[in-house]
Amino acid sequence: MGSSKVLISPKVISLLSLFMVLSIIGAAEARPPPVTEATLHQIAASLQMYVDELPQIPKLLGCTPSYGAPKPGKLTIGMYKTTWKFHRDFPPTTVFAYGTSAATATVPGPQIEAIQGVPTYVTWLNYLPDHHILPWDPTIATAIPKNGGVPTVVHLHGGIHPPQSDGNALAWFTANFRENGPKWTQSTYMYPNVQHAGNLWYHDHALGLTRVNLLAGLIAPFVIKDPALEAKLNLPSGPEFDRHLMIFDRSFYMDGSLYMNYTGDNPTIHPQWQPEYFGDAMIVNGKAWPCLKVQPRKYRFRIINTSNARYLSLSLTNGLEFIIVGSDTSYLPSPVTSSNILIAPAEIFDVVVDFSLAKASEIMLTNDAPYPYPNGTSPDQLTSKVMKFIIKPEAPVPYDKSSVPQGLKTYATSSITEATTKRYIVMYEYQSSTGNPTHLLINGKRLVDPATETPKSGSTEVWEVINLTGDNHPLHLHLAEFQAIKVQQLVDLAGFTTCMKVKNDAIACNVTSHATGSLLDIPAYEKTWKNVVKIEPGYQTTVVVKFNLVENDVPYPFDATVEPNYLYHCHILDHEDNEMIRPLKLVK
Repeated sequence: MGSSKVLISPKVISLLSLFMVLSIIGAAEARPPPVTEATLHQIAASLQMYVDELPQIPKLLGCTPSYGAPKPGKLTIGMYKTTWKFHRDFPPTTVFAYGTSAATATVPGPQIEAIQGVPTYVTWLNYLPDHHILPWDPTIATAIPKNGGVPTVVHLHGGIHPPQSDGNALAWFTANFRENGPKWTQSTYMYPNVQHAGNLWYHDHALGLTRVNLLAGLIAPFVIKDPALEAKLNLPSGPEFDRHLMIFDRSFYMDGSLYMNYTGDNPTIHPQWQPEYFGDAMIVNGKAWPCLKVQPRKYRFRIINTSNARYLSLSLTNGLEFIIVGSDTSYLPSPVTSSNILIAPAEIFDVVVDFSLAKASEIMLTNDAPYPYPNGTSPDQLTSKVMKFIIKPEAPVPYDKSSVPQGLKTYATSSITEATTKRYIVMYEYQSSTGNPTHLLINGKRLVDPATETPKSGSTEVWEVINLTGDNHPLHLHLAEFQAIKVQQLVDLAGFTTCMKVKNDAIACNVTSHATGSLLDIPAYEKTWKNVVKIEPGYQTTVVVKFNLVENDVPYPFDATVEPNYLYHCHILDHEDNEMIRPLKLVK
């Protein structure tokens, strides 16, 4: 966790209250014996790398095939307690997983493949047990049902859909809808798929439990395809040559069960919550350090960082490079070739790798991002390795007819002149007198505080996002698409922060006289409409936000102003769960 700028005094919790809290935390099924970081590292190091084949994520069609145009699809997907093998040498691990049945539930869950313009209806059902399989912290704002059960709600990350189908953190529900949150409205979500084709993913979003529910396994990909565009672009296609790589980190006990800390960094304030979760094993598509046998030809990889807090700085060994064709839900205007990609939690990059250019028969996918990012510890011999590609010596079969065109796709421009409103969004971190983080806020406010971001549906805004913490934060807005156009260092950061601690008003603290420092280059592979933007510490990031469909710059074909509205937040899940999340209320 980066250095804090604001101090608060610890709460005093009576012995009785603390006992009650610890009892709730202990309700996460049977509590395992304490384990040290050294032991967790040793357990991960005992696993042999590259012995498991990269799994193919199962697929569900989000439409109903028919003669002529496809028709809307109807799916029923449940959340189940089941087991999953993360490594050949581990026994099955108890997880939570998405699937159409308990027998078919997987980690990650099934990919939903939708067609642009054809709605997908999903009925989400909760079959989870009365108690969580992981510890959680009731002293942060959390969905706590009165009659037991694990609260869940599904958010389609990157989706453009009505508020009732957004998966609001307060729209949670337990098994059999025995209890639900104050903003729950319906069990079947409608995803209109009216946005441009691109990559999305779905995951749990329950209040205060997002970090533990995702850690337990509730993640899965979602793709919106435009068949005419796909045919025109002629990128690698088909289940063998167009693959998802969902990357995340986990630690395990010796018996293979998932590790989540039971003790917080400020245990007298938050007995369980810690500011970031970092695992010792790198997992891709549910397997620790897998391998994939590939032909000497082009492959398309849709890479999604589904880690709770770990940034990924990915590279390929032996001189191979990424040809980046898209970021989040959007294509780039033209491909960008790079030897390295920095991927924040929840961020997506769509890449092509041409293995025919390899100078060796084995290629490693590696990671060198410090954790926490950007000023933390360098990855070790475990977390610096992600997976291995083994190139077959035979000529590709069938012959590789795919290509990477020089022009991909363009959308509405990100002009600052179109903006009708400018907002200042300020990120704070708070510490106790021990110097350990207690919580994080946006604009000094919590989720339950009234909405202050109330953009007009169909409008364009400029958000000046100011990061007064020591960490990079992946900013995610529900519904909207946005992109950074300028990243400028704040001069006299200490003086500006001192003023902000008192006034919490960027204009009153004369931010324009501070946002005059050096400019950071925005990578070419991020210059498109995104769902996650990295917010650099000690900088002001200027972001253009569109509250409409960017493909044709037209309004949403549904009412985006109704309850339960939307959200925006940091996508480091441990931050999001502890108040770095705010309501986003569109108006007419």
